[in-house]
Amino acid sequence: MYKLFRVLFVSIAAIALCASALAQDNGTREEAKVMADAAIAHIKKVGPEKAFENFSKDKATWVKKDLYVWVLDLDANMKAHGTNEKLIGKNLINLKDQNGKEFIKEFIAVASGKGEGWIDYDWNNPQSKKVEGKTTLVKRVPGMNYAVAVGVYR
Repeated sequence: MYKLFRVLFVSIAAIALCASALAQDNGTREEAKVMADAAIAHIKKVGPEKAFENFSKDKATWVKKDLYVWVLDLDANMKAHGTNEKLIGKNLINLKDQNGKEFIKEFIAVASGKGEGWIDYDWNNPQSKKVEGKTTLVKRVPGMNYAVAVGVYR
């Protein structure tokens, strides 16, 4: 009986450790906010074009865990993307998630309106390669025609 209890305890502990390790691979809303604020500060410091190049190419700085920076102009043109450079230069105004939600239109409305907010949708997680629920902070860059976005997989 003792051996069975010990095996069961060790198994439960191993599962808990694995779950804890996976949770550490996921960014938090606070980390997303810090990254978005840092991206806006970087745009102001080095200018939009250089910053966009950095966000798309400098993975060591601008991709942490499952968090990455992407930038749209307020006409929905992708200016930078931390994990998918093929999207850069494309107009995404009609992009929908797997449930038909036009989340880019919502991003533009929030950025153009109140300036910042969280938007929920489903998107492919570059780490798990699966579609997962995501909430993304979108913030307009003050005085510019751009919105920075950093999302958290839920």
